Amino acid sequence: MTDIAQVKQLDSMGVEFCGFIFYPKSPRYVFRFTPAINIKKIKGNINKVGVFVNASLDDILKTVDDCGLYLVQLHGDESPKTCEKISDYISVIKAFRLSHDDNILWKIREYADVADMFLFDTEGAGYGGTGKKFNWDALLGLNINKPFILSGGIQPTDIPALKAFSQQSVAKDLIAVDVNSKFELSKGVKDMDLVSNFVTGLKTI
Repeated sequence: MTDIAQVKQLDSMGVEFCGFIFYPKSPRYVFRFTPAINIKKIKGNINKVGVFVNASLDDILKTVDDCGLYLVQLHGDESPKTCEKISDYISVIKAFRLSHDDNILWKIREYADVADMFLFDTEGAGYGGTGKKFNWDALLGLNINKPFILSGGIQPTDIPALKAFSQQSVAKDLIAVDVNSKFELSKGVKDMDLVSNFVTGLKTI
């Protein structure tokens, strides 16, 4: 998110997590749109998540304090040791970009004890979102044994597919879905009608 007014709307809808990207190469880099103090002033029930890519420990912890973040999402190549250091200070979501032939349990194994949650996204050429789905079937039958977020090209018409996925055994650990580009009017600015309808649909699952 880049628009503080829209964040307040999300909070009023009952949305639980809101992401701010602190990766300078991203077109949604939040400091291009608003200063840290405006993010820190956001109150309510929504959890402010800072998304970082291979940032230094000092930069992450300073941003957490400056912006009043509640969680950190590590979306780069951060090591388990880095995750552990950050998780001593704030809850950590470790993101994994999945390709079709990944051994997912092997990929996440070293992070099981040092991250609080996982996020599964689609492998792409860089670190940003691809706007494409990975094959959710790759998760079927797995025991992630850690709260996880499903991401990657999720769109307004995906409620039936999400409902079907929620019936699978792996979904016992699914706590949220991450949406972004398919709900945008422009980079970082959401179509709030699409978001509202999607949130309503999720509540039927």
